[in-house]
Amino acid sequence: QVQLVESGGGLVQPGGSLRLSCAASGSIFSIYHMGWYRQAPGKQRELVAMITSGGSTVYADSVKGRFTISRSNAKNTVYLQMNSLKPEDTAVYYCKAVATTSGYWGQGTQVTVSS
Repeated sequence: QVQLVESGGGLVQPGGSLRLSCAASGSIFSIYHMGWYRQAPGKQRELVAMITSGGSTVYADSVKGRFTISRSNAKNTVYLQMNSLKPEDTAVYYCKAVATTSGYWGQGTQVTVSS
């Protein structure tokens, strides 16, 4: 199993930027696909971005061109760089480590985009 701890959330004005980090421990980080999900109040949790163990990436249409997912296997950390933030991006952001038939969630970090 793997333990995940997100950090970097906070309050930012529209148009601003944040970088989220997810630090993993307890397993071999490099073999996992890593994803960022978010959940706004009253809404379903949705995939924001995914980076595979091989480094390929997928983004939700709503964040393409604004968000970038990356990983450092040496640091056992996955990042989500969020630029041009909109109020609609406000949510709790969760990190997930995924394998073929299992997954592990972090505790989440709050991102609030407001003036």
